[in-house]
Amino acid sequence: MLLITVATAVEAQLLRRHLGDTDRGLLAGQPVALLETGIGPVSAASAVALFLARQDVSGVVVCGIGGAYPGSGFKPLDVVCAESETFGDIGVETQERFLDLEELGFGQSAFTLDLFPTERRARFVTVATCTGTDERARSLEERTRGDIESMEGAAVAQVASALGVLCGEVRGISNMVGKRDRASWRVEEASEAAQRALLAWLAAGF
Repeated sequence: MLLITVATAVEAQLLRRHLGDTDRGLLAGQPVALLETGIGPVSAASAVALFLARQDVSGVVVCGIGGAYPGSGFKPLDVVCAESETFGDIGVETQERFLDLEELGFGQSAFTLDLFPTERRARFVTVATCTGTDERARSLEERTRGDIESMEGAAVAQVASALGVLCGEVRGISNMVGKRDRASWRVEEASEAAQRALLAWLAAGF
């Protein structure tokens, strides 16, 4: 069984329709369970850890939306999967620079993923506080060399890695990361694009 995680209900609407409005069954002929974790790394990590402690799964895939950093080359409604995940804002901010967990000697900050629901791959960054200014977007992009920002992926990847479970992540781009302009976001379209890509991957037998 494959575990599919989403942060919010809108990121699972199409998948739930295919499942007959339940959270477990067959998608494109593959046995899956669907888990809505809530927003942010803490909610995602705790929900996934509890699920994996009780259920035997073949892998975990995060599905949802994300923002693209200005220099990434991606644009809204592109669909991309994570080749890697990094915690972008867990560490220490000094006068000189930001120090991540690895530099501080407190464990991993970055994870390599295993499952790739789309051909297009990128470096993902997980933050607890979404970026809403151009200055912060440039800073995070430069420091992490990331392409896509979201709020759950690295936390799920950390739990999966600790438990020896394969992990993947696929997201539709809803917006460019920078000055917050909620009116320009394309949340529903990006959510559906990511879910359609995941369904196609499942149909191909992943």
